[in-house]
Amino acid sequence: MDFDITETAPEHKSGIALTPRDGYDELRTTFEDFKSANDERLATLERKRGDVLLEEKVDRINAALDLQVRRMDDLALRHARPALEGRGGPMLDAAAREHKSAFDSYIRGGESGALRALETKAMSVGSNPDGGYLVSVELEREIGQRLAAISPIRAIASVREISGSVYKKPFMTAGPATGWVGEADARSQTTSPTLDALSFPAMELYAMPAATATLLDDAAVNIDEWIASEVELTFAVQEGAAFVNGDGTNKPKGFLQYTTVDNGSWSWGNLGYVPSGAAGAFAASNPSDALVDLIYALKAGYRQNGMFVMNRKTQGAIRKFKDTGGAYLWQPPAQAGGRASLMTFPLIEAEDMPDIAADALSIAFGDFRRGYLIVDRTGVRVLRDPYSAKPYVLFYTTKRVGGGVQDFDAIKLMKFAAS
Repeated sequence: MDFDITETAPEHKSGIALTPRDGYDELRTTFEDFKSANDERLATLERKRGDVLLEEKVDRINAALDLQVRRMDDLALRHARPALEGRGGPMLDAAAREHKSAFDSYIRGGESGALRALETKAMSVGSNPDGGYLVSVELEREIGQRLAAISPIRAIASVREISGSVYKKPFMTAGPATGWVGEADARSQTTSPTLDALSFPAMELYAMPAATATLLDDAAVNIDEWIASEVELTFAVQEGAAFVNGDGTNKPKGFLQYTTVDNGSWSWGNLGYVPSGAAGAFAASNPSDALVDLIYALKAGYRQNGMFVMNRKTQGAIRKFKDTGGAYLWQPPAQAGGRASLMTFPLIEAEDMPDIAADALSIAFGDFRRGYLIVDRTGVRVLRDPYSAKPYVLFYTTKRVGGGVQDFDAIKLMKFAAS
């Protein structure tokens, strides 16, 4: 069977619109081919006779699997995107309709009077011709839902909306003294808990889509839908990189930027790691043992909601691993629109995770809902700029977002090192 791994549009095949189920069926078929070819490769290695053509065949099918997983994710995203009002969405109340009409007039023709009056009446902070105008609540919600669908870490982390510039979360560094006593025994005075706070500042994220006068004059174009579709990918790419590797300066702090220590020496404020067993690789024998160590480095209360996070290349390397019974540890989604799994735990593909290399932290495992917090400041603003790129009109679109680790016990990493 030949495998064409070139990128093609996932939505059509022979002129017929594809569904997530179509992509799922293709993925299952390719995975069966992969298992067959890889089993043949392993049998050849056991006979001490390497087969270069067979190695290439396995790699080719592995690459085809990666592409089909991405295509299936794209199909699922297309079917999961929420609809805005006018496209099958909910009916708007009178105030929302008034805001939508005023916002549409501003975007299409630069008429800001009605929008300024509405936001003055609502006492909106920072909404003015210099800072832009707030989009409608429906459009802001739509952008948030789309980001959750395509930004891998946002999809699995906790998300909290704030109205200020910083969110502070208190936590106990030392709890009150407790103990067991008899019914009539004297109770000694307990010590007070010691509290500290984690700060999560919201930083400005921006996108600047451009439109032609023809597009803006076309009454059939849904302006809200256009803005949401134009900014979603830019926001998602920037967020995805920051939530993994952001340094915390004018952007969220990524979980890989915290101090890491061997899990045996873990303490609050650090993230624990387990070694892979070899520098820049898995151990030559029983490579999957390191994955078991990573899973059980997490406490049971977090493990039940655990999930793996890695990039596509790392996933491709792990896809060849088997358990002692000969079953593959990586499994395709159990249903259309689902996630692939590794050792029964969901697997999240995040391309901003590093490739396997010496001392790289290429795999994360944890309960990210409890471990990582994303804060969104309410309000997405748009500033219309018809001057900077004539004849195009630019729309400077901003939102404020922050993020960081909120529970250092909930995320563990794999370091590709001997120890």
